[in-house]
Amino acid sequence: MAQWTSAVGASQLARQLQAQQSRPAGPGLRKPPAYRALADGIRLLVLEGRVPVAARLPAERELALALTVSRTTVAAAYEALRTEGFLESRRGAGSWTAVPAGNPLPARGLEPLPPEALGSLIDLGCAALPAPEPWLTRSVQGALEELPPYAHTHGDYPAGLPALRATLAERYTARGIPTMPEQIMVTTGAMGAMDAICHLFAGRGERVAVESPSYANILQLMREAGARLVPVAMSEGLGSWDLGRWRQVLRDAAPRLAYVVADFHNPTGALADEDQRRGLVEAARAAGTVLVVDETMTELHLDGDVEMPRPVCAFDPAGSTVLTVGSASKAFWAGMRIGWVRAAPDVIRSLVAARAYADLGTPVLEQLGVNWLMRTGGWEEAVELRRAQARENRDALVAAVRRELPEWEFEVPGGGLTLWVRTGGLSGSRLAEAGERVGVRVPSGPRFGVDGAFEGYVRLPFTVGGPVAEEAAARLAAAARLVESGLGAGAEPPRTFVA
Repeated sequence: MAQWTSAVGASQLARQLQAQQSRPAGPGLRKPPAYRALADGIRLLVLEGRVPVAARLPAERELALALTVSRTTVAAAYEALRTEGFLESRRGAGSWTAVPAGNPLPARGLEPLPPEALGSLIDLGCAALPAPEPWLTRSVQGALEELPPYAHTHGDYPAGLPALRATLAERYTARGIPTMPEQIMVTTGAMGAMDAICHLFAGRGERVAVESPSYANILQLMREAGARLVPVAMSEGLGSWDLGRWRQVLRDAAPRLAYVVADFHNPTGALADEDQRRGLVEAARAAGTVLVVDETMTELHLDGDVEMPRPVCAFDPAGSTVLTVGSASKAFWAGMRIGWVRAAPDVIRSLVAARAYADLGTPVLEQLGVNWLMRTGGWEEAVELRRAQARENRDALVAAVRRELPEWEFEVPGGGLTLWVRTGGLSGSRLAEAGERVGVRVPSGPRFGVDGAFEGYVRLPFTVGGPVAEEAAARLAAAARLVESGLGAGAEPPRTFVA
């Protein structure tokens, strides 16, 4: 019986490997043998989770043809991977990826580090901040006071607590978007909302248009749901969407679903203007595409001169085209797993009906906590604390990276939680691996793309400030030196750091 559970095609693997190449070695630096470079490339893809564990690799001859190298080179690379524990083979079953004994399985998304690892590694992988106290404690206390009447019920509210649905509807109405409680479904975070939407609208094999780059965890959720991702390139800098490209993709590919982040896009920080929002809604409506708009960053405007455009759903008054996803996780705290969907009532009813076969509902106590915050004004005060913390961290991180890595390029966004950085020609995958070895965890650009795109980028979140931001930048500079010197793929680093 075969030991592999999925397969990677030769052309797909070749694209990922070719996009991953670092800059050429400088004078006096020896280029590794071709088989060694190939083995290191496959190992990096496995360690980053971009090639799954237990995935069957192409036959040696197929991969050699796709890469235009000799079969001997591929055979030697596979043998090196077998020796190191990253490949297993059996006659008649082929070869499949593995991880050596004692190594953790690679993350498929951007999961936070376990608490025990935080003392030795600076985590720039997860774009989330600590809770804005005292508001977390106060919200829990307020929720406990309101809990007794609900404790006498069954506790299952598939559409969400009526009180929170009403509060969320009132907040949309206050933003100029008339909304009824029947247009709201409360979910377990934005990921829960996206999972429900994907299962309802994008069955296996359906096309889904996504920004390129886009949020890594959502891309992975869609892949695992069986969607066929259609990337649409962003415009340069913080200009957000290229409407010409969007119109062409929606017209030619006719995707069932499109996913966008209009407010302080993750990872670039871009903010779409009103003309872009109106144009994209019109293009989606004309193509018969359901447009899912992620608003999880909408309240995180950090600079005083930022003018927030109207929500995307303002350009879809009938509610037939736009589904809006919101969440407490970014604006308040990631541990408060409350999200929501705003859509037409018939869509909400369909989502609620489908949910009966998933998680049934969202925890009552957390819903009461968010409702308490929004009803008492605590939400606004907590979000203002969050903005101040993110702004301070952003400014510290920007200054530190500019000082330590002046050749790296980026634009400073006016909001959100992330900085999208071009790494001066270095491989983002190799920087991520070298970073783990010198004490900083950073996600590489390809996590946010489709099929190996954005190898020359990394994402830096505004999660650390002050001396920690300075140390993080120093460790990134050390990782860059390792990659530049050709030591980023296995040799011991020349310098160590103390956390």
